[in-house]
Amino acid sequence: MSQSVNPEDRNYERKLEEMSPFEIKNTLINLAEKDAQRSTATFLNAGRGNPNWLLSLPRRAFFLLGQFAVQESERKMYDAPMGIASSPSSAGVAERFRSFVDAHKSDPGAHVLNHYYTYMTTEHKADPDEFVFELVDGILGDHYPTPPRILKYTEIITRDYLRWAMGGGDDATVYDIFATEGSTAGMCYMFNTLQDNYLMSKGDKIALLTPCFTPYLEIPRLAEFGFEIVTVSANKVEKDGYHDWQYPKEEIDKLRDPSVKAVCITNPSNPPSVCLSREVLDMLVDVVRKDNPQLMIITDDVYGTFVEGFRSLMYELPYNTICLYSYSKYFGATGWRVAAMALTQGANVFDDRLAALPEDKKKLLAERYSTITLDPSSLRFIDRLVADSRLVGLNHTAGLSTPQQIQMALFSAFAYLHYKELQPKLIDMIHTRLNDLWSTTGFTLLPDPNRAGYYSEIDIMVWARKFYGQEFADYLATNYEPLDFVIRLADETAVVLLNGDGFDGPAWSVRASLANLDRDAYLRIGKAIRHILDQYHDEYVKSGKK
Repeated sequence: MSQSVNPEDRNYERKLEEMSPFEIKNTLINLAEKDAQRSTATFLNAGRGNPNWLLSLPRRAFFLLGQFAVQESERKMYDAPMGIASSPSSAGVAERFRSFVDAHKSDPGAHVLNHYYTYMTTEHKADPDEFVFELVDGILGDHYPTPPRILKYTEIITRDYLRWAMGGGDDATVYDIFATEGSTAGMCYMFNTLQDNYLMSKGDKIALLTPCFTPYLEIPRLAEFGFEIVTVSANKVEKDGYHDWQYPKEEIDKLRDPSVKAVCITNPSNPPSVCLSREVLDMLVDVVRKDNPQLMIITDDVYGTFVEGFRSLMYELPYNTICLYSYSKYFGATGWRVAAMALTQGANVFDDRLAALPEDKKKLLAERYSTITLDPSSLRFIDRLVADSRLVGLNHTAGLSTPQQIQMALFSAFAYLHYKELQPKLIDMIHTRLNDLWSTTGFTLLPDPNRAGYYSEIDIMVWARKFYGQEFADYLATNYEPLDFVIRLADETAVVLLNGDGFDGPAWSVRASLANLDRDAYLRIGKAIRHILDQYHDEYVKSGKK
């Protein structure tokens, strides 16, 4: 940003407001860093959702497994001095694995490996050599992913983990999994395959439950898609002037229109970080059963594990729903880029919509996929996602890298086999930070069993009215751009938050991530938020408007 630009100039702020909040963030960081340099303030960036924790035990298992795998490859050497080893063999690998794990039993990673091995060979009757060879060959990464969609045993443990994480309980529905480079990659694949297979065309209606992750607002509007956006908003203020971030009936009823072909949902939401209530889930079920049975539901449920008893739409409406789940947040693994897309193996709306296409479209699609199957019409939607991710012709090289898949499997095994101990600790850590943030604002955080608390969306206008009245709120809206709040916050207190309206939230809302800073930082951020609000009020009083 040029030194000559006043960051609180309204014209400048209006130009910034046209950008994504993730791009505005860079400007805010520059301002906050400058303030930290010229004052005693400490730069605090609560603008990104990257957690400041990670789960070390499944990573210990990964790196210990890597040692065993390299040892296996070196059983036969082509050139020992240069480390040119052979691809490992599956014969007897399980027995050697068990001996290796026993020899390293003092390493916590060995306990994870042993627990995973025991579970898979007893509960799922996995062939020991075949299972261990998948781990060894996968972590070495010396072959293309086979099958491309996901490795055999990795899919089994991922199913088990997702069934727990997404609230499946004892539900017997079997889901096919596509391992992807993060859920954002999965969403890109989703939009492309929907269009390439004539399930969505330019001008078709797609609904977005907002506020939501900004890219989900931006992608459907791109020229190559050109979808008509139907906004289903949770911005309505409820409960005596407080947001509850749920969707009123009149908003959900927009989905009853059969011309709305698809809906994108982030559940729990981002940034309000609240999951769909039982009432809203029931309304969605009613919409599908009575009025829009062919609705395609795309749900991104990355924050579901931060709500005890979370229930995903993949188990409420399995026929209609494809679920995206990223391992980035719960495991502190944004850099690993591992996620899963889950679609029921049985009848589903995506495959049935393909079967119902007119013959001319089916012919074109038969030509599209003819190079990878003798019977293109039988190619399921989830396998089309895989093929389309590599422009069909490179289908044989598709799939998430095998080392990433092995880490995903170890994440899944550890979290599933220790969910009773792990989940409460992570939820408590997040909620403690959330309560600390709100405690120093002077604002009231109402109890909410649907709150994940990974982010907090704070509507400044709500608190402007509650503390200082409607006339002050009107003054604020008339004399300042909504973006002014986060700019002042960065420029004057070295605190970075994102503007909530960039997520289609209330214009004067701000988003704070509760994941990436320690407790004391949130106490200070809360004070900074209240300081800026009070500063506006001081200006209001001095203006004589009071």
